[in-house]
Amino acid sequence: MEINFNNFFREELTINDIQAAMENGEVTSKELIMYYLYRIAKYDQDGTKINSVLEINPDAIFIAEALDYERKTKGVRGPLHGIPVLLKDNIETNDSMHTSAGTIALESHSSSEDAFLVEKLRKAGVVILGKANMTELANGMSNTMWAGYSSRGGQVLNPYGDAELYVGGSSSGSAVAVAANFTVLSVGTETDASILSPAVTNSVVGIKPTVGLISRTGIIPFTYSQDTAGPMARTVTDAAILLGALAGVDKLDAATHKSEGRQQQDYSIYLDSVGLKGAKIGVFTNASKEFYESEEYDDELFKNAIQTLSEEGAMVIKDIEIPSFHREWKREVLISELKHSLENYLSKLPSHLPVHSITELIQFNNSAADRALKYGQNKLEEMVGLPNTLRNPEYLKAKLDDLYFSQIGIDSALKKYDLDAILFPSYIGSTICAKAGYPSIAIPAGYMRSGRPFGVTLASTAFNEGILIKLAYAFEQATNHRKMPNLIYHES
Repeated sequence: MEINFNNFFREELTINDIQAAMENGEVTSKELIMYYLYRIAKYDQDGTKINSVLEINPDAIFIAEALDYERKTKGVRGPLHGIPVLLKDNIETNDSMHTSAGTIALESHSSSEDAFLVEKLRKAGVVILGKANMTELANGMSNTMWAGYSSRGGQVLNPYGDAELYVGGSSSGSAVAVAANFTVLSVGTETDASILSPAVTNSVVGIKPTVGLISRTGIIPFTYSQDTAGPMARTVTDAAILLGALAGVDKLDAATHKSEGRQQQDYSIYLDSVGLKGAKIGVFTNASKEFYESEEYDDELFKNAIQTLSEEGAMVIKDIEIPSFHREWKREVLISELKHSLENYLSKLPSHLPVHSITELIQFNNSAADRALKYGQNKLEEMVGLPNTLRNPEYLKAKLDDLYFSQIGIDSALKKYDLDAILFPSYIGSTICAKAGYPSIAIPAGYMRSGRPFGVTLASTAFNEGILIKLAYAFEQATNHRKMPNLIYHES
């Protein structure tokens, strides 16, 4: 026997749909949470076995009940009151859930504090539904690890195809859970393509914000230079609402201090259905030959996206050049900062946990090789011999080169062609934007003949999230590309 949910739950729901229904008494937050738990049980952990959700918050229903009562007695806190959100498993929460970044070694790690962004979400009235699966250590474990795999959580599947269809990483579970309608919203993190990639490959909206717009405090780190959290949703509207709740200055995170006075509390003010009219968008088409011949690219769908921009009134400048796009970015920054930041994080963990350094993590994984080392740990092993001071000349020069050449590359292209934004096929602009710390938004742009989702990315200079949301929303409203995946439930 199954729970009989009313007709309200037949379709994918937006924040505005839910808030209107709650105000009209059609549904409660408690019923909403029960519905998503039901779908997780039926399709994520059974049936199709998508495997995007790593852990459920045991207090979710209680929190929803409290928020329902608050709605009746005091009113709503804002648009996110009673709305469920999943968090990537590298974001700390001070509750009954664990934060492990997908590792076996940290599967019993319960944080004593909420991440700064989690504090903000709780104040906004969201219900933290659980933790999303992810590529282990945000792809800091092994060169051969498949995107969306973690030793603790297993393999996340793409809901739009068979088990071999690329799922994107490392915020794979965050994207898939939204795409498969296991939650309304999720939060992912990105160092390079970790939000944009799974957003594109799972037909959802992902915003990789300017580094410093959202606090990094309480997130298991990868780098100092490029890490950021960001929203994932089925619509630009929902992603914009979540972005406003996540953004904020944190006294413990120096990167956020530069965002003071440059951030919005409400990014929904940029939702303009005619936002493409008069906009100037440069189209980047000078990617590698390998990309255009890969399964990541669909020429017809990309040309259709460009045509939509023109039809909606944008001035489209084709075949723009971005200086330094094809620059060979060195690995020193990523690997040196991962070593330093991860060592710092592990060293501060409670004494009862089994690992407090990368060396101990490697040893732990070796002792549990049958569970922990399906793909090995060559990235961790490579880091052991690196210095831990961030003063070596190769790292410092690479860091300065990264920042200079990436920022001047994007900014000079925007200035030369007098652009509001740059359009990339799929997520090929992720690296130069990541190095620059500049914002991007990924949006659905159709489906290939194989059924695989295709998306495009819009990018701009620092703190131009509002412009990107405006352009993306107008594109979304003009196309309505997104389709629900067809999940299958097998009766046992």
